[in-house]
Amino acid sequence: MSDADDPVKLFGLRIAHIGINAKDEKDAEQIVSQFQTLMGLQREVVAPVSVFAGTLVEVMKGGGRGERGHIGFHVDDIQAAEKWFSARGFELDEQSRKKNPDGSTFLVYFKQQIAGFAIHLTVAD
Repeated sequence: MSDADDPVKLFGLRIAHIGINAKDEKDAEQIVSQFQTLMGLQREVVAPVSVFAGTLVEVMKGGGRGERGHIGFHVDDIQAAEKWFSARGFELDEQSRKKNPDGSTFLVYFKQQIAGFAIHLTVAD
C-alpha cells in the first residue's frame, strides 16, 4: 500500500472507541461494569445517552446507531478523511454531522454499516 492509499499516514486514522447498544440504562451499567473489571477502565459519563468504560468502550443506554453498535475512528484532518472515504464510495450521513462552535465538523457517520456496525469519524482531541 502506498502512502497515498494509507489513511493512517494521510490523516491519522485510528480507533477512537467501540460502541455497544444496550437494552436500557441498567443493561448499559452492567456492560460497563464488566469492561471495568476486565480491563481496569474507569467509568466515565460523557453524554446522557451513554456511559463509557475509559475512552475505549461506549455503551449506549437503550440502543444507538447500528444494528450491533458503532465504531468511532479518530482522525487528525476530518475534511481530508471525508474526501478519502467518499472517493471510495462511502456516503456521509449529513443528518448525523455534529459541529464545533466555529462551524467545523467534529463528528459524522457514514450512511453504510459494516457487519451491523455504524461507523463514524471524529476529530481527535
